[in-house]
Amino acid sequence: MSGVPLKLIVGLGNPGAEYARTRHNAGFWLADELARRSGGTFRSDSRHQGELAKVRIDGTELWLLKPMSFMNRSGGPVQSVANFYKIPVDSILVAYDDLDFPAGVIKLKQGGGAAGHNGIRDIAPQVGDQFWRLRIGIGHPGDRTAVLNYVLGRPSAEDARLIEDAIGAGLDVVPLLISEGGQKATHRLHSRNGLPGGAGAV
Repeated sequence: MSGVPLKLIVGLGNPGAEYARTRHNAGFWLADELARRSGGTFRSDSRHQGELAKVRIDGTELWLLKPMSFMNRSGGPVQSVANFYKIPVDSILVAYDDLDFPAGVIKLKQGGGAAGHNGIRDIAPQVGDQFWRLRIGIGHPGDRTAVLNYVLGRPSAEDARLIEDAIGAGLDVVPLLISEGGQKATHRLHSRNGLPGGAGAV
């Protein structure tokens, strides 16, 4: 099989109602929508400091995880689940918000740096950096000093719609990633964005 044997999809965000619809919780939005599409139900698991759901996608059983440890401590729950279920790093997909892309853009890649994202910065040292990433564009406030309030704020109605559309497009290629591999999934997703395709695209 040329596909990627995904076993764990992680959506990043912060727990609590006050953060629920903020830009920084775009990874949670994706995980919730994937659970809804797949008929999965998240349940709190204190052992792993997160909420877990088991789903089946394209004939493959895998886990969904929302860490409940706050964004900058996401690595502990991811490592805990990966170790417990013996999941290798290249069978993990992490979805998270990305300031570098406008709302409506979503990109897929494997490996790389954290690019300033605190969740990714905490995960990589604990499980390795060769996990797959779905980077959900949320736009940038244009001023570095405004970033914290921006990511912890709620998007406009139009940006929320664009982010949700991008999440839907990202979820549409997950079965392709599982069955056909990263190059085809990346090409399809990036073609939607009007971006160059191929596994090397960033």
